[in-house]
Amino acid sequence: MMSQMPQPPQPSQPTALSRCPSCEEPLESGDRFCGACGYDLSAVPPRPGDSPTLTLSGALAAAQLPPPEAASVDWPRAPETSNSGTPATVHLATDLQGADSGETPLPPLPAGLPPTGSPVSPATGVRFDRRTGGEPEEYPLQAPVPRPAGASTPPAGTKVCVACRAGRVDLDGYCENCGHAQPRERDHMEDEVGPLAAVTDRGLRHHRNEDAYAISHTTLPDRAPALVAIVCDGVSSATRPDEASLAASRAAGDSLMAALPQGTHPQQAMHEAIIAASHAVNALADEPGGAREHTPHQNSPACTLVGSVVTPTLLVVGWVGDSRAYWVPLDRSAAPARLTEDDSWAAQMVAAGLMNEAEAYADERAHAITGWLGADAYELEPHTASFKPDRPGVVVVCTDGLWNYAEAADELAEILPPDASARPLHAARVLVGHALDGGGHDNVTVAVVPFPAPSQGAGSA
Repeated sequence: MMSQMPQPPQPSQPTALSRCPSCEEPLESGDRFCGACGYDLSAVPPRPGDSPTLTLSGALAAAQLPPPEAASVDWPRAPETSNSGTPATVHLATDLQGADSGETPLPPLPAGLPPTGSPVSPATGVRFDRRTGGEPEEYPLQAPVPRPAGASTPPAGTKVCVACRAGRVDLDGYCENCGHAQPRERDHMEDEVGPLAAVTDRGLRHHRNEDAYAISHTTLPDRAPALVAIVCDGVSSATRPDEASLAASRAAGDSLMAALPQGTHPQQAMHEAIIAASHAVNALADEPGGAREHTPHQNSPACTLVGSVVTPTLLVVGWVGDSRAYWVPLDRSAAPARLTEDDSWAAQMVAAGLMNEAEAYADERAHAITGWLGADAYELEPHTASFKPDRPGVVVVCTDGLWNYAEAADELAEILPPDASARPLHAARVLVGHALDGGGHDNVTVAVVPFPAPSQGAGSA
């Protein structure tokens, strides 16, 4: 699929500008500021080009619908160990094995360099998960428009602009005096639900937060507790990525909360949750008649998804895209591990034996994703895997806004506080802070889930 590149307006025709140069939001005649991001339109700079959807060859394993009682694997154990007896202690993260939703063995995680000459499967779709050159690196605070002489002070209790400190904020969240966009509710959010917690932050470079999460806990038919965490990352090269991530996280969370108490196997429930999330994102593309006509160059809303279900004995993960789940044992002498395998250009290059991990993730194409939720996805391939840890630990579910600054499992384990299981909200804040300290180039979202699921979770202090 290839999108048409929009033609920028000529400098001599500033009134012909129909879309915001910063975020591609449609504009109306006479607008001084963008209604989506507050961009100052008076300079009328040339509009940046859209990032097209490309076609790329790579090796992708097809995911099948798991049976209702999908078998989980004992974990951790060496690949050659049979599924009987007591699980063997594993000292290397590369020994980790899981089973995906099609009962296909996953490669050791974190993935190493496979043998050279690996076959490459037929081409599939690929898209960049952020604008390449179309989105400014910085979103500086706009200089406020001078307050008119004699302007009255807003009445007490009126919401006042954070930039000029004088203008009234309208219902759309913009200053009536200087036009500055006010901080959105989703710029930074934190939640602690029983024994698990999540934090999301806009980061330091994006003009809005396009990540979303859903966390909750419930009980299984045998009264055993179950903890649910879903994290979604909106695809910035698509339209309305913030809406896509929010719709997907809510749909997946609601699906799991409905299925688990009814006795659905957690791995099957995760698969169905990803399908429900996909339908929710697809529905966003059903715009009113004619709306798509005016934005033919934009892709449908899209996002990635990663989730986990934790019970007293079982750990299930599911994902589409390049958001990740990590396992960090409380005993830090044991090896941590990554539980998911990216749907990305970099992962394909590693799987095909064309690059090692360091080379692939250093490439500018590393974050081109080959799997996502959205109406224009090439093919929906939900991945699920189940594990039976032999010791307590913590599951970290996150977007690439975090793992860009702690890619390897042992790097993330070094950052994670030792008391993460007892204080999940504090741990999530520490991980988000690490990403912001590292540059905060992307939105960052983290959920921290203890294993095993406690019967009565205690919140963090």
